[in-house]
Amino acid sequence: MARWFRSEHMEYISLIVNEDAAHDCLADLGKLSAIQFTDLNPDLTPFQRRYVSYVRRCDELERKLRFFGSECDNFGLNLETAGDIDSFIESNSSIVGARSGVAGKAASGTQLLESLEVELEGYESQLKELNAYSEKLTREYNEKVELQEVLEKARRFFMTDAPRLAVSELSSGRTKTGSHQGLLAGAHDDEARADLDMRFSSITGVVSTEEKVRFERMIFRATRGNCYVRFAPIKQPITDPESGALVEKCVFIIFFKSLSIETKLKKICDAFFAHRYSLPDMDDAPAVDRMLTENAQELVDSRTVLLKNQDTRFRLCQMLAQHTERWTWIVLREKAVYHTLNMFKADVSGMLRGEGWVISEKFDDVRMSVNRAHSEMDSNMPSHVDQVAKPWPTPPTHFTTNKFTYGYQEFVNTYGIPRYREANPALFTAATFPFLFGVMYGDIGHGLFLFCAGLYLLWNEEKNDKAKLDELTAGLHTGRYMMAMMGFFAVYAGLVYNDCFSLGLNLFGTRWSFGSDQPEEGDVAEMTGQYGDGDSVYPFGLDPMWHVASNELLFFNSFKMKLSVIFGIVQMFSGTCLKGINALYFGKRLDFLFEFLPMVAFASSLFVYMVVLIFMKWSINWNSRMLSATCLDPNDAGWGSPDYVGEWAECAGGGDGTCTPWGYVCQGNDSTADKCPLDYGGSGDGCQPPNLITLLINIALAPGVVDEPLYSGQASIQNFLLLVAGLSVPTLLCAKPYFLSKEMASHTHSAHDDDDDDEEHNFGEIIIHQAIETIEFVLGMVSNTASYLRLWALSLAHSELATVFWEKAMLSTLNMNWFATFIGYGVFAGTTFGVLLMMDVLECFLHALRLHWVEFQNKFFHADGIRFAPYSFKQLLTDASA
Repeated sequence: MARWFRSEHMEYISLIVNEDAAHDCLADLGKLSAIQFTDLNPDLTPFQRRYVSYVRRCDELERKLRFFGSECDNFGLNLETAGDIDSFIESNSSIVGARSGVAGKAASGTQLLESLEVELEGYESQLKELNAYSEKLTREYNEKVELQEVLEKARRFFMTDAPRLAVSELSSGRTKTGSHQGLLAGAHDDEARADLDMRFSSITGVVSTEEKVRFERMIFRATRGNCYVRFAPIKQPITDPESGALVEKCVFIIFFKSLSIETKLKKICDAFFAHRYSLPDMDDAPAVDRMLTENAQELVDSRTVLLKNQDTRFRLCQMLAQHTERWTWIVLREKAVYHTLNMFKADVSGMLRGEGWVISEKFDDVRMSVNRAHSEMDSNMPSHVDQVAKPWPTPPTHFTTNKFTYGYQEFVNTYGIPRYREANPALFTAATFPFLFGVMYGDIGHGLFLFCAGLYLLWNEEKNDKAKLDELTAGLHTGRYMMAMMGFFAVYAGLVYNDCFSLGLNLFGTRWSFGSDQPEEGDVAEMTGQYGDGDSVYPFGLDPMWHVASNELLFFNSFKMKLSVIFGIVQMFSGTCLKGINALYFGKRLDFLFEFLPMVAFASSLFVYMVVLIFMKWSINWNSRMLSATCLDPNDAGWGSPDYVGEWAECAGGGDGTCTPWGYVCQGNDSTADKCPLDYGGSGDGCQPPNLITLLINIALAPGVVDEPLYSGQASIQNFLLLVAGLSVPTLLCAKPYFLSKEMASHTHSAHDDDDDDEEHNFGEIIIHQAIETIEFVLGMVSNTASYLRLWALSLAHSELATVFWEKAMLSTLNMNWFATFIGYGVFAGTTFGVLLMMDVLECFLHALRLHWVEFQNKFFHADGIRFAPYSFKQLLTDASA
């Protein structure tokens, strides 16, 4: 954990390698994931880099591999995994493919790329040729299918519909005008043909069903209704040769009588991509049958060839699916090598120089990898790895994480990267985030569901590590340990609240009892033991009797509200202490003396004091104190009660005949201050429990006035604390800028006016920055303390919702019948799952997230660090496989 508290030590190094060994050097360095290279050629465009041709070749190989992947997707083939990434990186063999004999260490990067290019080029050309042939075959097959449908539909139309329509038209013409001719003249028997003196022309073809209505409307408008159109759907969808999608089509036949109309119709068909087909004379039945038979035979032949082509493509894609991912990993690795080499600078012919950040403890491994790569070359070649003298650029931040800590570190990095060697908020977040979530979500039953979900993710950890997960599942897998801890602390807080699906559990036996076995509403419960005795204390959590008490809500509100304030102030004060630790670590004396110490003084004098008062109020025996200021009859049964801590005095008599336990004779009109033996001052004199909110407000609004004190001398102590808080604010505001100005004045300045202006400008920025820092801290302590009350509010909302769901859905149906109970349980389970197990989990998660990002981290966390981005094959391939 100490290693996680601050980021890894970094060193800035210079790396000089021989150009011939550069590829092997970077191939070994990529396995270490320990160095982040700096671009030494920032002025060069990507096209002016030394190894841009190699990067282009890798881009071309990536394009081919994406093409292979898309073709496999078209056949529904999943790319076979290339195995474990760590095994791939560590393996010395980088076999290119099924026919390649090139190995990674036996061949240079150039030979590896050439071998890949030759092999993938062959597969790509073969696949493209098969695709082109498939498109051609599909188009020919579709044409034959469409022609077959056109022939069958047209013959059926001329044999059945045309004679009936023509006879109907002739009868109508004779009765009405005697001269009107039917549209279908020449398409029926000899009797009808005798009354007609001409034949109509026709166009047949196939159009998309989706375009049918628009197609028909356009024909009607273009010909002004001087044509006759019939459609017949094709039952079997036809494959589009370009996209491969199934398209619904229908056969159309258009009758017309004009050459100009024919020209228009052909243009319309072309505009709608309708395929036109020429048919023989439909009166020549033998010719139509012969054409149908020949086309059917050609259709069978085309289908056979098409299926053979599809089978060949499928087998080729099957082979490609086995190797595509491994080829992709090889190409990505080579591309990363050449992209990194583009950051190197060629100061001397034949030598390359690179610079970058390296993790200090990996420095020797980097040097060893570079020397090993050079020693494996045939001739002795010089290499040099050494540290660069300061001043350095800003070091990047890197934390060594494991499966448990990775999720919490990403949790913090989402808000901002810690500065180099700054205190890491993730170390504390790993404990406080699930705990605060549990405080808000506290319920034994609901928390157990969440805990089991986390355990399920942990059980399938190895399986999910190797699987390709979607974005949501990958996020849940990353936060599996966080989810398990959130569920655990929700169960823990539920045990403290003694709350399980809104019901109290009598696990250890209640310490309260009613007078009868069947108590009624309004009965008062008595403690089974003496107040303050160990037997009267519930062993863990709250007594279940509080869940049936009339003041249940009042008690839980007070308890949870005070807990929220305590947790909030402790966490914020811890963040302030981390600011002081950072100041000491980085040697910032002014920050420690004039920022951290005034902040601690301000927070302690008001807010930590508030926590002290809460614990004092909890620890005081108020039964005894209030009883000491109560007038009792010496002859009454209450006289001598063990609730009073102290010796009962003898009542001297007189007055109204009553006395206080310590012997004060009551007169009948005595005030509490008169009867209280503590003499703390105020109206209560220390014998009445104070209202803490009023007490804290009066510290600032009514200094020196304590109406109901908790201890002796409380007014003086509070005045002193108020004075400390008041002095800490101007100290925080003015002290640091003053001493910074003194330091700036002690330096030697030139006599130029420009330098004086810059100095005034810088000092003005310091004043503004310190004013913002002061206002943010002072107001933030107040507002952030109030913000932590969300712990109480969400816990209250969760318990009340659970109570409503239980009472309205279950209790109201239990006394009806079994069917109503069954329905009620369904409603209860559905609302519990949807609202409390889904929505409320997300709500509590987001509120806990805000408490850490805003209330805790802003006390010390700058979040402007630079993330360490190492040259890493593992990270590269992991991102590519996601």
